[in-house]
Amino acid sequence: MSETSNGRIIKVAGPVVVAEGMTGARMYDVVRVGSENLIGEIVELHGDKASIQVYEDTVGIGPGEQVVNTGAPLSVELGPGLIESIYDGIQRPLDRLVEQQGDFIKRGADIPGLDREKKWHFVPKIDNGTDVGPGDILGEVQETTLMLHKIMIPPRVSGKLDGLGEGDYTVDEVIGTVTDDEGKRTELKLMQKWPVRTPRPVTRRLAPDEVLTTGQRVVDAFFPIAKGGTACVPGPFGTGKTVVQHQLAKWVNADVVVYVGCGERGNEMTDVLREFPELVDPHSGEPLMKRVVLLANTSDMPVAAREASVYTGITLAEYFRDMGYSVAMMADSTSRWAEAMREISTRLEEMPAEEGYPAYLGARIASFYERAGKVICKGGPNREGALSIIGAVSPPGGDLSDSVVQATLHVVKVFWSLQGRLAQQRHFPAIDWLTSYSFYKQYLSGCFEDKERGEEMAEMSQEAMNLLEQESQLIEIVRLVGAESISAKDRITLETSKSIREDFLHQNAFHKVDTHTSIDKQFEMLKVILHFHNKALEAIEQGVEIGEITKLAVRTDIARAKFVEEKDLQQVVDIRKTIDEQVKQCSAVA
Repeated sequence: MSETSNGRIIKVAGPVVVAEGMTGARMYDVVRVGSENLIGEIVELHGDKASIQVYEDTVGIGPGEQVVNTGAPLSVELGPGLIESIYDGIQRPLDRLVEQQGDFIKRGADIPGLDREKKWHFVPKIDNGTDVGPGDILGEVQETTLMLHKIMIPPRVSGKLDGLGEGDYTVDEVIGTVTDDEGKRTELKLMQKWPVRTPRPVTRRLAPDEVLTTGQRVVDAFFPIAKGGTACVPGPFGTGKTVVQHQLAKWVNADVVVYVGCGERGNEMTDVLREFPELVDPHSGEPLMKRVVLLANTSDMPVAAREASVYTGITLAEYFRDMGYSVAMMADSTSRWAEAMREISTRLEEMPAEEGYPAYLGARIASFYERAGKVICKGGPNREGALSIIGAVSPPGGDLSDSVVQATLHVVKVFWSLQGRLAQQRHFPAIDWLTSYSFYKQYLSGCFEDKERGEEMAEMSQEAMNLLEQESQLIEIVRLVGAESISAKDRITLETSKSIREDFLHQNAFHKVDTHTSIDKQFEMLKVILHFHNKALEAIEQGVEIGEITKLAVRTDIARAKFVEEKDLQQVVDIRKTIDEQVKQCSAVA
């Protein structure tokens, strides 16, 4: 490898700095800029001139100041201490920065991502003298009550293990060594580093054939996402993209959640920081933060760090995936990342493509989402992990023909279309059931232990969607000629569709019961609504007036089913008996 030399600034253009004399520099090397040692990354090279995107404010930086090349790419530290942390876009721990410097963080602050003083109790799971390879699990650290952190052999390291023993270690203390066939010794630590722009290696990719349940009924029952799948949540301002992301982060049945606030407003990230520590994980009863990593790079923070925050988040998520966990990553929002790319591209004087975005926008978005997947991890035997990515997109004016939306839709398999009209009607989540889609719906039946129950759920979901589509057509007729002019069966279809919308699809994110619904409760709720529909059709055929059916008292029970607690699920099941009794009474009178 050629030696690198330090350079000198010749131009400053916002977050982009141009330096000369950068002999031996490589693309994506991390550099230190100016007297304050601002962190930057080389994004363009012309001879010995390097264009650098700086991850901090460049005010006051001028020509002539020194640029020091570290010779290494932007990397993150991976090890115990990640869970419950909140980082900025380049993995600086914001809580420890506040302790050291107060509320106003100085430029050039350099603090490691993992605490160097805290000791962790390490328990070996492999004997000395064993031949080990990349990804093999050395031992475990109980990081939190919910997270058993598995210490792995770093990629590209193999040989005979020696010196491994149980004890309390900091992340940078040596816990053992590996000696390869040529006699080269590699020291092992609880911590390892990995460059953020390079996907972590896996043994094999698998089909994402298992649904990731979220507790949100419109998602799980109609437009599910798989473990290892990808989803896009586009919508105009005020339609609830961030609230949907928050809900998914809170209730998704993943082992680890990585939430990246990329360029969104600071008050939204503040809501996350205030709410998450108080939330209880429905799967374990422990505080939710015990399995969450947060990255905050809000709109008032340096623009170039937005791109870094997305790559930092995905690398942290891949690391937990490699342990054999199911990981969910939320990116809010990728539009802000794309806007940061556009600004940097403009400063670099690159030829703009559609809407001013760089020509490589689609390739960057695709390379990000393609790091998701269900995989066989490195190291044996047959350890499976999954990384799911859910990205919010904020197109200007809600225009779904926006370049970022279209580039995202080319690579993701789930599209949750948020509509302003639904948000204005206070319908949450404001996901439009007529325009959204999921390519993972075929795996919905696998959510149930009982195969027949799963198949029935898939059939009910399809039946409910058919009713909603019929409703959209009938509403146009009703607007023209009135409800009295359509048949009784069509009026029952309208009533059932209204029940599906208001009693099933609509959820209250702030209600302690309705905020999260198990897949079993969703099954019973949907079955009750469709059971009422079928019984109502039978009654119509026997001559019962539609007005008698619509005013049955059981409809109140159907509407209140969403507020029944999981432990009282039998109450929802019993509604079907009440429907039978009340419809039978109507038929007898007729």
